[in-house]
Amino acid sequence: MNRRLYSLLWWLALPLVLARLWWRGRKEPGYRRYWGERLGLYGARLPERRTFMVHAVSVGETRAAEPLVEALLARWPDCRVLLTHMTPTGRATGRALFGKHGERVVQSYLPYDTGLLVRRFLTHFAPRVCILMETEVWPNLIAGCARQGVPVALVNARLSERSLRRGRRFGGIMMDAARAMSVVAAQTELDAVRIRSLGAPHVAVTGSIKFDVVPPQAALETGARLRAQMQARPVFLCASTRDGEEALILDAWQRRADKPADALLAIVPRHPQRFDEVAQMAHARGLSLQRRSQLGDAQVDAQVLLGDSMGEMFAYYAACDCAFIGGSLLPLGGQNLIEACALGKPVLVGEHTFNFLDASEEAVAAGGALRVADADALVAQALRLLENADARAAMGAQAAAFAGRHRGATLRTVELLQRIIP
Repeated sequence: MNRRLYSLLWWLALPLVLARLWWRGRKEPGYRRYWGERLGLYGARLPERRTFMVHAVSVGETRAAEPLVEALLARWPDCRVLLTHMTPTGRATGRALFGKHGERVVQSYLPYDTGLLVRRFLTHFAPRVCILMETEVWPNLIAGCARQGVPVALVNARLSERSLRRGRRFGGIMMDAARAMSVVAAQTELDAVRIRSLGAPHVAVTGSIKFDVVPPQAALETGARLRAQMQARPVFLCASTRDGEEALILDAWQRRADKPADALLAIVPRHPQRFDEVAQMAHARGLSLQRRSQLGDAQVDAQVLLGDSMGEMFAYYAACDCAFIGGSLLPLGGQNLIEACALGKPVLVGEHTFNFLDASEEAVAAGGALRVADADALVAQALRLLENADARAAMGAQAAAFAGRHRGATLRTVELLQRIIP
């Protein structure tokens, strides 16, 4: 596929893409805001300032970008960071994390990847460098940067074998994009090998900057208050669960008649638009439920706590006894387990962690995480941990040690970026 065909497909799909955004906006109003930015339409130009663009598509990438953005602001005091997203939850996360920096961090949606929209974006913001997080390879954006002499870096980069096969199906367009990158900072050697196979010329292994994310003190204090509201109950957290997983977990939880009478199941769905759906699942099974958004200062007396608040994942981890990381019971690729490990929590994951394979495998090998085959095995292991304080403490310590051993990727990434930032 060449870029002209790729761009044509984008233009043909654009009405459907915008219709889908409007439809999603029924449940998540943020999708109906800032449409002009998605089409490369902006207001007044920002005051002249050296601008570094960091693209973090959604919540996970935005949270992962935190140590990098902080390091950029500290290393280049004259710079402004333009933080771009594709989802309203990512944008809200960025606002919560970086609002304290005022005008030094500005936000925008990245326009859809056509030549015209990309040119508008680059002309308006005039970034000095384009930094893409993890897997965000946009061929027209990369080509537009190359035309304007803007270096492109792919950082915290990961590429699964599955994604590599998909990339190769697009043929020349992905190879051209890879060859046009100024530098790639890969999470692991295996990621680096796969990325090099697409033609990227300058690939270094720097590790995952997610290990450098520091739990905010305010989040830890919120977690302590939430834990107090749980009244010392044993708490099993299911974090970042995806569609189809909650029903499996709730059914398996109900089947265990031997669980402690005061055990609390906390579920935090990854996507906010599914909060009501998950609440209905619990009610349909006769389980009492409280919503975090409506909890206030009340005690948690229900069987299920629904984590329907944004930006509190560290608080949920701080408040729980052990945590399951969602997206892994079903073939969805898994989510990031590093934050739970960093807080010294025993971690459970399913069989499907191909998006975070190396971190998951290393955490299991280190004794900080356990892999389970299905929802029944998940609940069985969670209950074993809830009932055995010594096993829980030992596994939590191993999880924290695993996270600590991998810190330092942010510094290595910044040293790499220094070579290309004009």
